[in-house]
Amino acid sequence: MEFCPDCKSMMMPSEGVLVCRRCGKRVEMKRGDRLVSKTEQKERTMTVIEDSEGAGLPTTRYRCPECGNDTAYWWLRQLRSADESEVRFFRCTKCNFTWREYD
Repeated sequence: MEFCPDCKSMMMPSEGVLVCRRCGKRVEMKRGDRLVSKTEQKERTMTVIEDSEGAGLPTTRYRCPECGNDTAYWWLRQLRSADESEVRFFRCTKCNFTWREYD
C-alpha cells in the first residue's frame, strides 16, 4: 500500500501509475510493486466449535450461586455508555449458569 508523499492519503493504481484519491498526485509505480486483487486472495475457512461453548474463554476461581462450583468462565462487555465501567460476566463450568457483576 502506498501513501501520497504530499497529503498522506492512500494512493490507488490507475493505468500503471498510483493516483492519490485526495489531491490527485500521480506517482510512477516502482519496479517490484505488486498489487493484490480480490480474485488473488485466498479464501479462508472458519471453524465453529459448538460442543464446548466455553472453549477459549479464560477461567477463574469464583463460586457459582446456583450449584456452588468454584470455577467459572469470564468475559467483559461494554453494555452502558463508554464512560462507565465494563460488566463482568461469569458462566459456571459445571452447570452453565450465567451471571453478571457490576463495579
